[in-house]
Formats: sequence, C-alpha cells, structure tokens
Amino acid sequence: MGLFTTINTAASGLTAERLRLDVIADNIANVNTTRTAEGGPYRRSRVVFRPRTRQPYWRSPFLPERLKDKIGLGVRIASIEKDMDSDLLLKWDPTHPDAIKTGPKTGYVELPNVNVVSEMVDMISASRAYEANVAIMDGSKSMFRRALEIGR
Repeated sequence: MGLFTTINTAASGLTAERLRLDVIADNIANVNTTRTAEGGPYRRSRVVFRPRTRQPYWRSPFLPERLKDKIGLGVRIASIEKDMDSDLLLKWDPTHPDAIKTGPKTGYVELPNVNVVSEMVDMISASRAYEANVAIMDGSKSMFRRALEIGR
C-alpha cells in the first residue's frame, strides 16, 4: 500500500457519493414531471457502483500474503440507469394536459415512479457514506502528521 492509497480510495468514495446525491436530488426535483424530452413521465434514476479493478502499482512488503489480492482500490461509477422496472403512478385528473386521451386509462395522468420517502432514505445513506469517507481522509491525514512528528 502506498502512502496515499487510503486517501485515493476515500476520494473515489467521495466522488461517487456526491454523484449519488446529485442523482437523488434530481429525482426529488422531478417528482411531479409528467412530460420529458424522451416522452412520457420522468423515470427515477439510480447510480450503479462497481469496485475499481486496476491493480496497484506498488504493494507493501509488510502486507500478509492472504490479503494481497483483497485490498480495495475504491469505487467507480459503472452507470446511471433509469428505473424502468417499477410501475408509474396513476392519478385521476382528466383536465391535466398530459391526461391519457383513449383506452381504459382515459382521464388518468401517469406520474413519475419516484417515492420521496425512499429518496430521502437514500439521501441520508449517501450523506452518511460521504461523511465516513471524509472521516477516513481526516484519519489518514492525522496519521501522516503524527508519522512526520515522530521523524523529527
């Protein structure tokens, strides 16, 4: 493990969680959007994370052999996907400009599949993960500072 491996790993988590918070905020902002550029109501977005798989360029000689392939390198954003699986909500409002005009759902308006409560829970989870990564960075800086003080 290099000197800055911990900070780089935590920084990747900070970047990923910041994007996750942005996507959640976008979902909440579009909770009532019934018309999008793609057509139809807004669909909830979600961020897909994957671990970084690139091998580190240097490994500590003090690392036990059983842990050499288990060291995390952080997280990367694999994609931002639209939630096409969950159903859209229907609301009876025949006066709405986006109300369905024909068929068995005549008079209903399709609303986004965004649940504000679950989005708020996801937002709390993302902000806690962000705070945990900040704490890791602060701990690493404190360790580096103490190591430099020992060397004096």
